[in-house]
Amino acid sequence: MKERTGQLAATKPSSTFYQLPSAFALRLGVAAAVSIFLAFITVPLLALLLRVPLGSFLTDIADPVTLDALKLSGITTIISLAAIMVFGTPLAWLLGRRKFHGKQLIETIVELPLVVPPAVGGVALLLTFGRFGLLGGVEQRLGLNMATGTLTAVVLAQIFVAAPFYIKSARIGFAGVPREVEEAARVDGAGAWRTFRSVTAPLAAQGIAGGAVLCWARALGEFGATLIFAGNLEGKTQTMPLAIALQMESADGLSRGIVLSAILIVASFSLLLTFKLLTGKSLEVMNVEL
Repeated sequence: MKERTGQLAATKPSSTFYQLPSAFALRLGVAAAVSIFLAFITVPLLALLLRVPLGSFLTDIADPVTLDALKLSGITTIISLAAIMVFGTPLAWLLGRRKFHGKQLIETIVELPLVVPPAVGGVALLLTFGRFGLLGGVEQRLGLNMATGTLTAVVLAQIFVAAPFYIKSARIGFAGVPREVEEAARVDGAGAWRTFRSVTAPLAAQGIAGGAVLCWARALGEFGATLIFAGNLEGKTQTMPLAIALQMESADGLSRGIVLSAILIVASFSLLLTFKLLTGKSLEVMNVEL
């Protein structure tokens, strides 16, 4: 009996076979996964930057198509960001500081442009503000044109896709302000506006600034909604992403497309890095650090 028990024990699989990976193996796996992912993001960007035609760089920059796209992108993104901050900040404050019925519904509506394809947003805007859209008749009676071929259409498309980035980040900033500090300001005689201006807004500044950075970067890269709603007209609605797409389709436009792409990469990277260096903090949106 003892001999059989010993044989069973000898044939029993070692428990170490089922043990979790060692700490070293786990670190190695994490390092490999991180390296592969970073390479997947970094290598294509470097490949693009290495293909920038240095010999014709100044010529490509001075090309009217490039200059018009740069100018239009700069103007429209600044207008879009200003409009989003003016109208989005009260909503971000409301979502961050108040509890009320329907709050989750409003948050879902705000987040919807994050998951809906931009092209769908462009179609929705066209069916709302287009000549034969929901508000088309009202626009015609007022003598307005907010759709295809106008600067206004570009701005509206950028606002539609970029606003959630600002609102979500600013909401997190407002939600992190201690209520005790606001209550102390009110005890000292500060009114609602003074409390917001002197206490709430400064303490939520990181979330507001981070949201503004992300919002501007997203507006700068907007393509699908702009193409469908505003069109791709050089000097009128052709922003940098639209100009890149058009140049990449032409036989002699490859170098200009690469130059415009490189400008977008460098501008976005510089903006993000500058924000982190000046504040010493990471961008936050939807409770996730960036």
